[in-house]
Amino acid sequence: MSWPTLAPGLVIAAPASGSGKTTITLGLLRALRDSGLQVGSAKTGPDYIDPMFHAAATGRPCVNLDGWAMRPALLDGLAARAASAVDLLIVEGVMGLFDGAAQVGALSNGSTADLAERHGWPIVLVIDASAQAQSVAALAKGFRDHRASLTIAGIILNRVGSPRHGRILTEALLSEGFTVFGAVPRDTGLAAPSRHLGLIQPAEHPDLETFIDRAARIIAATVDLTAIRGAAVPGGAGLTRGSSADRRTLAPLGQRIAVARDPAFGFSYDHLLEDWRQAGAEIFAFSPLAGGAPVEDADAIFLPGGYPELHAGGLAANAAFLTGLQRAAAAGKPVYGECGGYMALGQSLVDGDGHGHRMAGLLSLESSFAKRRLSLGYRLARALVPTPFGPVGTPLRGHEFHYATVLSEAGDDPIFAAEDAEGQTVGDLGLARGSVFGSFLHLIDRAT
Repeated sequence: MSWPTLAPGLVIAAPASGSGKTTITLGLLRALRDSGLQVGSAKTGPDYIDPMFHAAATGRPCVNLDGWAMRPALLDGLAARAASAVDLLIVEGVMGLFDGAAQVGALSNGSTADLAERHGWPIVLVIDASAQAQSVAALAKGFRDHRASLTIAGIILNRVGSPRHGRILTEALLSEGFTVFGAVPRDTGLAAPSRHLGLIQPAEHPDLETFIDRAARIIAATVDLTAIRGAAVPGGAGLTRGSSADRRTLAPLGQRIAVARDPAFGFSYDHLLEDWRQAGAEIFAFSPLAGGAPVEDADAIFLPGGYPELHAGGLAANAAFLTGLQRAAAAGKPVYGECGGYMALGQSLVDGDGHGHRMAGLLSLESSFAKRRLSLGYRLARALVPTPFGPVGTPLRGHEFHYATVLSEAGDDPIFAAEDAEGQTVGDLGLARGSVFGSFLHLIDRAT
């Protein structure tokens, strides 16, 4: 197949998490849009919340690009889609530039560096300069020299303390041959609210537009937007020209799929839902927190992850929601839950205050947020039971990221046998009973 004309792109990366690259990215996206450009965006790795903020900043959907969890055809197809019909593509990295999982049977370790190298995008390195001066040059030089195949287009200095501080930093970097795109001052107003899984969701932000506009104004005043645009180059040298079938992810759950969507169930990947639409499925969103229930003529239900632990009382009080799930299960319709959705399909959920709440009762899961334990990492899963995604043995890729603990998970069939990114067994995941199934695993793509 032939790709459409692809817009020039670049990657916003950082030496480490917490450097401020998300806020810098949001400011760039909005400032560039305000300058009259059609700006597209993508996010490296398994992340739900940052893409929501990207979409708010640009007015366009943001796609995830995951070199570990996605097959080459899907990864490259999504990259091409993101770079189509726009003037510029901005890709936000994940963690530090070279950070990722172990490379065991995967396209890459999922790092920002691997993605940038595969697609030929130059890198803008965001450096938190709040606790250093001339040493910034050694840090930047180490990142530039670590992998010669990458192009560090330049530096954005973040959290700069004063104009004098900015001059010292800039002079040190110029002496090593770096381009400095700008020096962004320290500003407490650019700190976005967060909770245990990262930033709060955009819909929960007390004044989202003011926050993004503030970031855009600061970026426009302190960063050379013309130089940023000039540093971008069209990617795609390594794109896999697969067929549309090669780019298919998971088979749709049904023809008419009811999908829960609100702050309790906000973690669904756009590439997956769009793929289901492209396969001919209809998607019907509903909000359990607003009293909604799945449409009765849906032939499948999907409960994505999210924050049910913060809204357990409201979910338990929505009899129409719980009854709708139970009726669908009794009719043999597929009912699928991921992470938070899995907890909602269980018997009960204990919230952070230790209060128990009745859930749908369709799986033998009892979970608790009062006793927190982090489960985090990529997973290669093989189906132990037939699902709409394939027969027994179907290999799938995804990730876990939750703090909930399991109080009881016995009585139903396990759904997946799983390994982590290093090939180590992590045991069985999830439960299945009749047409109801779910786990703490967020699925991203099929493995083959």
